[in-house]
Amino acid sequence: MMRSLFTGVAGLRTHQTKMDVIGNNIANVNTTAYKSMSVTFRDLMYQTTQAASGPNPETGVGGVNARQIGLGVKTGAINTAITQQGAAQTTNNPFDIMLTGEAFFIVNNGVENFFTRDGSFYVDALGNLAMTSTGYNVMGWQVDPETGQPRADTVSPLRVMDENNMTYPAEATSQARITGIVDKNDTKVNSTSGRIMNLEFYDNKGYKYTAKFSVHSTGTEDNFYVALDDILDSNGVSVGDAVMANVVFGQTLQVDTAIPYDLVNGTAVPQGTVTYADAGGGAVGTQQNINQLMAPPATNLLTDVYGIDAATAAKIQEAKVDEKGNLVVTQHTGGTDVKSVYAPKTGVTATVNITGVQITPAGGAAVTLTPGTYAPGAAAPTDDQILQLYGLDLAAEQVVEYTINNDGSLTVTKKNVDNAANLVFDHATGSFQSIAGNGQGFMTLGLNGADNKFSDINIDFSALRNVNNNGSSTISATSGNTAGLGAGRKEGELIGLSVAQDGVITASYDNGMSKVIAQIATAVFANASGLEKQGDNLYSATPNSGEFDGVGVDIKASGAGYMQSGVLEMSNVDLSQEFTEMITTQRGFQANSRIITVSDTMLEELTNLKR
Repeated sequence: MMRSLFTGVAGLRTHQTKMDVIGNNIANVNTTAYKSMSVTFRDLMYQTTQAASGPNPETGVGGVNARQIGLGVKTGAINTAITQQGAAQTTNNPFDIMLTGEAFFIVNNGVENFFTRDGSFYVDALGNLAMTSTGYNVMGWQVDPETGQPRADTVSPLRVMDENNMTYPAEATSQARITGIVDKNDTKVNSTSGRIMNLEFYDNKGYKYTAKFSVHSTGTEDNFYVALDDILDSNGVSVGDAVMANVVFGQTLQVDTAIPYDLVNGTAVPQGTVTYADAGGGAVGTQQNINQLMAPPATNLLTDVYGIDAATAAKIQEAKVDEKGNLVVTQHTGGTDVKSVYAPKTGVTATVNITGVQITPAGGAAVTLTPGTYAPGAAAPTDDQILQLYGLDLAAEQVVEYTINNDGSLTVTKKNVDNAANLVFDHATGSFQSIAGNGQGFMTLGLNGADNKFSDINIDFSALRNVNNNGSSTISATSGNTAGLGAGRKEGELIGLSVAQDGVITASYDNGMSKVIAQIATAVFANASGLEKQGDNLYSATPNSGEFDGVGVDIKASGAGYMQSGVLEMSNVDLSQEFTEMITTQRGFQANSRIITVSDTMLEELTNLKR
């Protein structure tokens, strides 16, 4: 009878243990990444009152089973649902990381490694990634300086805010490309200054500069030229003649141009003569001087050459023949001067012979220029006269040849251009053909020889086209090649960190660059249930879990799951399950207590036999 008392006590103890486990589960229902536990029972040893005997074939007596009395129950195992995934809780904190699968984070207290599913991390004062709850350092792999990628090696603390990660170095521009359309009817392309395009680039220190290019037409269809006009710093100030003298771009070209210059000082009056002939070539009228006032004009000139009737001719007070052979007359009618222009009548041809252009500058003496083609340094017109009348400095503009036109305007027909290159397009299709006559699409802007803080820039022109675009060119310059490489950059400041699904930590910078700075390593165990709990959401390896090799694994490469940033794993405790277990545990405890009560009553009856 005493056995039943101890059996009841054993039952109470084991059910109390199970209740303790249930209570711990419920207490940790909101603990990050907590793994619920469960208890299994096993029966205690047995007292054998009669051993089993086998059958006796000689006597024909059958065998007898053993007679055993159990002595109660004990805790068989306390299991942890360590591989059961908890629900996800979104936090939007980039250093809150949830693991899927069966992997564990590796953390270190400065002496030994521990393992956890709690991914609530932060960056401490030294820049180390650490557990929010304990401050233990998160362990992982550092970046191989040769490859720029994490190298799987013995895990070490991840100092993500290292001084080497706070900035991204500047880089000089080394590649650029010119794209768009060059339209031959673009007035800017045909102007003195050309179609301007700017190329922004960086030096080795990350300072920004602007190379000012201009695109010009030539006297040949499908042929243009590109000139480097200047280089400006970030304040818009030129780098100066000393630097520009050592910049290499193309060569000094003598180009055919058609750059017009109008008078900027003075008025022009063409001079010369006009002769007239009839259909048979016979002379009509008399030869007239251009722009010479006739007051009054000859009557036969008015009637025979310009077909003005006698009545009208009688009213004309004065007239002159202009440079086109037309007659400009003035009539005085009712106190008002009325001007009219008459062309030679049908059958009469006017032949104009311009012998000079009289130009009268403001406040100066009249100058007579002879229309024709000149080179700088001519006796007349002199270079000073051209500067005074047209504002054109022949030497500064490196003019080789210019033409004085009949109307007094000037056209530069040939000039030398420094730092220039011919740009040629295919006549049939308008596609790019060559730059600088090299038959290739690339040309170098040589800057390093001007100042070693610069890098030479390889410029790709091959995407240009010469097609109709309604008189508007779209040519533009962009740093970097088609893949965006070689664009150069300023020094970048760290603006953010992100964690990928494989645990790779990438730093982002305000110059648009990013780089890998570390990788969070994970540990995988053959028997994760064999890990030993250390509190604070930490586990230690045991002989039954398998040892940690000190290196760990890449969570995605090993197929052990992945990491999710901005999310934490919640406890996997199922309250409905726990409350159900609580009920059965309570009933079990009650039943075992009744064993003790009934046994006690029976003992009391036994002691009452003797009265």
